Amino acid sequence: MTSNLPGSSELALEGLHADVGTKPIDPDCLRRCLIDSMGSLPEEILRVLFLDSAHRLIADEQLQQGSARKINFRPRTIFLRAMEHGAAGLIIVHNHPSGNPQPSVTDLAVTRELSDIGRTLDIEVIDHIVVTSMHARSVTDPGIDNRLGQHTRDYVLRDRGNDFSGRRLDEPCRSLDRARIVYRQRKLRRDLIGSTELFGEPAWDMLIELFIHEGEGKKLSTTALCHGSCIPPSSALRLINKLCVAQLVVRVADPCDGRRHFVELAPTTAQRLHSYFNAENW
Repeated sequence: MTSNLPGSSELALEGLHADVGTKPIDPDCLRRCLIDSMGSLPEEILRVLFLDSAHRLIADEQLQQGSARKINFRPRTIFLRAMEHGAAGLIIVHNHPSGNPQPSVTDLAVTRELSDIGRTLDIEVIDHIVVTSMHARSVTDPGIDNRLGQHTRDYVLRDRGNDFSGRRLDEPCRSLDRARIVYRQRKLRRDLIGSTELFGEPAWDMLIELFIHEGEGKKLSTTALCHGSCIPPSSALRLINKLCVAQLVVRVADPCDGRRHFVELAPTTAQRLHSYFNAENW
């Protein structure tokens, strides 16, 4: 069993590691250990617990360290380590230094994505836990059974903070609903009036489509984004390149298919679009 968490409290880790390889990990002990060992860290870290088929701990590793508000990581690294350990299951853990344990939209999307990748490799994503100084909260996702609680129950993870900045829990749904309305209206205008060359704003349409997809926890490939635009595919691809240069979007390689790339909003772009669609005078 390995542990690569520098600065972790030995006392906090003792309970978690005491029964390595002998009996299934205890959910309550795990949550207490996570809060004690990483709940008060000033920067976000990504921690992965690798388990065998009986949910016994094989290894406990820190795989990435980020800033106070976000962390970047690659699923490829996680699953490569899982295969090296011969793990049958994973528990993904990251902390929110702000103290807000509420999972972000990205946390939910990443959980679904990791679960999908894990199924193809026969490696179960058992849970994804967000840790603060007071809480260790499971990322609730209807697509993933919380088996750890029943005793078996390039991405960016962003800390929602105490705001988004300052948003209420209903605000992500409100901004997403408004974005959907705008997108439908723009599509209807194109269908009824046409004249794309006069009224078209393909870059804006792309940003809105990406915002909607990410809000729904879905990924959008470069090809799909080009086909969904109102301009020829070659022109759409050049426009995506310009958006990347402007750092409004980023391309992320598909970990399951090296020939395909996804397009994602840059974190600052996503935040600004949220603010735009959530404005009180909208």
